[in-house]
Amino acid sequence: MQIFHCDECSAVVFFENDSCLSCGAKLAFLPEVLAVGAVKQDADGLWRSPRNEAAKAGYRLCRNGLDHQLCNEAIPADSDSPLCRWCQFTEIIPDLSFPENLGRWRKLNAAQRRLLYSLTKLDLPLKNRMQDPVNGLGFRFLADTAEQVMTGHENGVITLNIAEADDAEREGRREQMGERYRTLLGHFRHEVGHYFWDRLIRDGGRLDAFRERFGDEREDYNAALQRHYAQGAPAGWEQTHISRYASMHPWEDWAETWAHYLHLTAVLETAASCGLSLEPQHHSKPAVDADDLPDELGEGSFDQLIRAWLPVTYALNSLNRSIGLNDAYPFVLSAPVIDKLRFIHRVIRSAS
Repeated sequence: MQIFHCDECSAVVFFENDSCLSCGAKLAFLPEVLAVGAVKQDADGLWRSPRNEAAKAGYRLCRNGLDHQLCNEAIPADSDSPLCRWCQFTEIIPDLSFPENLGRWRKLNAAQRRLLYSLTKLDLPLKNRMQDPVNGLGFRFLADTAEQVMTGHENGVITLNIAEADDAEREGRREQMGERYRTLLGHFRHEVGHYFWDRLIRDGGRLDAFRERFGDEREDYNAALQRHYAQGAPAGWEQTHISRYASMHPWEDWAETWAHYLHLTAVLETAASCGLSLEPQHHSKPAVDADDLPDELGEGSFDQLIRAWLPVTYALNSLNRSIGLNDAYPFVLSAPVIDKLRFIHRVIRSAS
């Protein structure tokens, strides 16, 4: 995620901001620019940006932002939808007759928009289920009723249990399941990995290359799931998998590794946007210069990504520990995991 600046006063603004905290300018996320920028309302009721790349015909604001304060995206004036392109991916929203669900929806929507931003930046094929009823992507946010809602993916639909938006509930589940990392954004990145496995591996003619690295997905999934929760991860899983859950089945190995690729590229985009450099005081500590942070994710950039990742996560985790928080990135990249990440990098580059 980039760091943005107000067009009016140059103050730093962030992805979710709808106004500048420094000068008060109205802000919106401009789809043509993939950036947050200042907008002003004209006499015709439309909003316009001073940027040359912005839509000259002007914009309307997303209905979810106007009604619920959970989206800041601008909609090109010629669109006939009251919702921005990213809010159109949501098929079912939480039941707003329960007051607490609005806050949950805001957290879910914020994570979903960050996911869709990353997928757009990676230039991946991305259509909602109105645009492509067969292969499109959709999101449903559901609550437990008589039956528990399971977070997961099926045939292009990603379902999230809205209880995950409650920090205490999510932390309890993280502890119960023995996970070192559990976030809303992590859920989105993992589940969309399953969606892109269907699109890019199964339908993309890459099954043999996938099986060479991740294993044979034709293994009985339900049996693997039962074995994992009964026996846990196999000894030595850290040498071949990014997480315990990744060792359960090749599908989950792919989805976990895919999520980590999105973690990696998003964090390094932010680091590059900040011009980050690290010059540790001891020679044994990893260092990174801004030149190590790739601006583009071309074929040759994967080695740059990995070279920059270790020192950035070293700094992130050290900073977190300094204020008493858990590690931001509590994982280790073994050589086989790096090979899997490289494969995902190549698949994304060839699909974009």
